[in-house]
Amino acid sequence: MSLLKEKTVAVIYGGRSAEREVSLESGTRVAQALVNKGYQVVKVDLYGEGAKQDPVKQLMNTDFDMAFIALHGGEGEDGRVQALLDMLEKPYTGSLPLASGFAMDKALTKRFWQGIGIPTPNYLCFSGEPNIDQINQEMSYPLIIKPSREGSTIGISKVNDASELEKALMDAKRYDSDILVEEFVSGPEFTVAIIDDVAYAPIGLKPAQGHALYDYEAKYLADDTEYLLPCGLSDDLELEIQALALDAYRSLNCRGWGRVDIMQTEDGCFTVLEVNTSPGMTSHSLVPMAAAYAGINYDDLVEMIIIKAWQEAIEAQ
Repeated sequence: MSLLKEKTVAVIYGGRSAEREVSLESGTRVAQALVNKGYQVVKVDLYGEGAKQDPVKQLMNTDFDMAFIALHGGEGEDGRVQALLDMLEKPYTGSLPLASGFAMDKALTKRFWQGIGIPTPNYLCFSGEPNIDQINQEMSYPLIIKPSREGSTIGISKVNDASELEKALMDAKRYDSDILVEEFVSGPEFTVAIIDDVAYAPIGLKPAQGHALYDYEAKYLADDTEYLLPCGLSDDLELEIQALALDAYRSLNCRGWGRVDIMQTEDGCFTVLEVNTSPGMTSHSLVPMAAAYAGINYDDLVEMIIIKAWQEAIEAQ
């Protein structure tokens, strides 16, 4: 890949979603890793301070050969930036526009998975004003309320009874007009990193004390969140959860890398929550953690991802 090191890699990060701060850390660390590996790097902070142009002009006026997308949420993860890069004929990391947008829309993804037999928690989705009567009639408490197209568990709430429902719905509506009302799964949570179509060892997630959910604070701020590697499952169950993660990931035509979040129900079955096509790359992030467990350090992981994207671009020519 010496030829690639002669090219300029744009690390696209920042953005204007609720996950901007996470993206800034991811992008900064990714850019440094590429520099450490000898790549020529330019950082593009979309909507950042001093950005006097809109993101289209920012990218059009930046001299680069390929992009590492370190955006989370919003236009960086729903396919819009990917589509723009396609128009500019610039290769990039991660999934194509359609797969990115599909995975970003949790309700659409769950509807599709139910149709093809991939297990996922029961749900209702509302565009516009949620129907509280329908929720109370068709769903059983506790419930999880979340924006349909947001990440990092932003805007998510656990609702124990009807008295908590309205506030949770209002909180979720701050981030998206489409609201997902999902059955609460009380069993353990796992996440599976996928890199170059290989499922890595699942990580067991034990939220920090005082957190009922593995929420934003537990993910990025708390120091007492527990990450279990090995995850505590038997070898057979690890293989089962990895196979399920790959099925969910491939069903959306994802490529390059990603992360699949999965719960285990009380009867021991696994159920898929979502696929993340642009996972975090921060000091608390899970894909680097899974890679490190497999003996791959952070800098090598970033290089693996960029090389895979470059190879796919060459093969597509």
